Amino acid sequence: MSELMKDYIDDAEKVLLHTYNRYQVVLEKGDGVYLEDIDGKKYLDFCSGIGVFALGYNVKAYNDALKAQIDKITHTSNYYYNIPAINAAKKLTKFAKMDRVFFTNSGAEAVEGAIKAAVKYAYNKNGAGDYEIIAMDHSFHGRTCGALAITGKQAYREPFAPLLGEFKFAEFNNLESVKALITDKTCAIIMETLQGEGGIYPASKEFIEGVNAICKEKDIVLILDEIQCGMGRTGANYAWHNYDVQPDIMTTAKAVGGGVPVGAFLLTEKVAQNSLVAGDHGTTYGGNPLAGAAIDKTMDLFEELKVTDNVKEVGAYLYEKLEELASERDDIVDRRGLGLMQGLEFNKPVGDIIAKAIDNGLILINAGANIIRFLPPLVITKKDVDDMLVILKQCL
Repeated sequence: MSELMKDYIDDAEKVLLHTYNRYQVVLEKGDGVYLEDIDGKKYLDFCSGIGVFALGYNVKAYNDALKAQIDKITHTSNYYYNIPAINAAKKLTKFAKMDRVFFTNSGAEAVEGAIKAAVKYAYNKNGAGDYEIIAMDHSFHGRTCGALAITGKQAYREPFAPLLGEFKFAEFNNLESVKALITDKTCAIIMETLQGEGGIYPASKEFIEGVNAICKEKDIVLILDEIQCGMGRTGANYAWHNYDVQPDIMTTAKAVGGGVPVGAFLLTEKVAQNSLVAGDHGTTYGGNPLAGAAIDKTMDLFEELKVTDNVKEVGAYLYEKLEELASERDDIVDRRGLGLMQGLEFNKPVGDIIAKAIDNGLILINAGANIIRFLPPLVITKKDVDDMLVILKQCL
């Protein structure tokens, strides 16, 4: 590590709130699927900013679109219409197969809005009541109080209890455990279509379609959290498109803005017309012209670059290569995931492996103490997979 990098890290530790145990590297720029630190060292990126940079780095068409919008206007507030947000809304609702959208600044804010919409839907239908929401064990929905309340990890919730609302936790991929928790007060069921932080667990077809059927029968709002697993990462536009289901509300963020901090929750027309109205919800920055331009251009590039086709092809190759690696090693106990959201589960902590990978020019992240998570840009090639495996095997 250079003295310059050390100085920056020392400065950061003096002024930033220590809520992250950061890796000892200061990243400065990126190009394609590579990042570069301030010393000029390059890193093959299989994290993509935790699933944000789906199109990779330094994409000229994307950069130009944002620069052009900056020269016009970046903020107006939601008291007025703006063209980029309108264009983004038209494209995103079509891409997601939903009817209405509310733009936010982050995934956690999208979850907060989804919770409010679900409760307001029940309120309009039945009046005031102590409504309950069923979430899943080992889920992750965000760090704000409402999102944290439905995050199925006790260690995350406990220091901040009591949290808002009445929430129950079912076992993911166990339909009977969901049925056992449903009461007359149940207004919503929320789940990640593919659990990320919880260990890269896809919903089984029987489970998610079973939950969908229950929700439709009992008029319970089904909320699917696609913040990490959506936007083409599984090879479909959104992961729930792989199943025969229809969420009432869906959350999205991360890759939807191509790198700019944006999020959204989307609703069916039925829920939209019977939940939030003027004065119920708002945001100062959500859906601003810069964010709208980012989403708009991201939507265009997904189509132009045929991103989901690439995910299907390269995702299958990554799956095959990780399966081969798992079969060769006794310390790898499982491989899970879909498309370009994959995980390798080890019989030991993986922190040292990830640290060694960074030293050797490869960025990986974990999903729990013993799982390496692979979330590369969706434009990677088979050669990038091969290059990643060379480094990973050295670190193992």
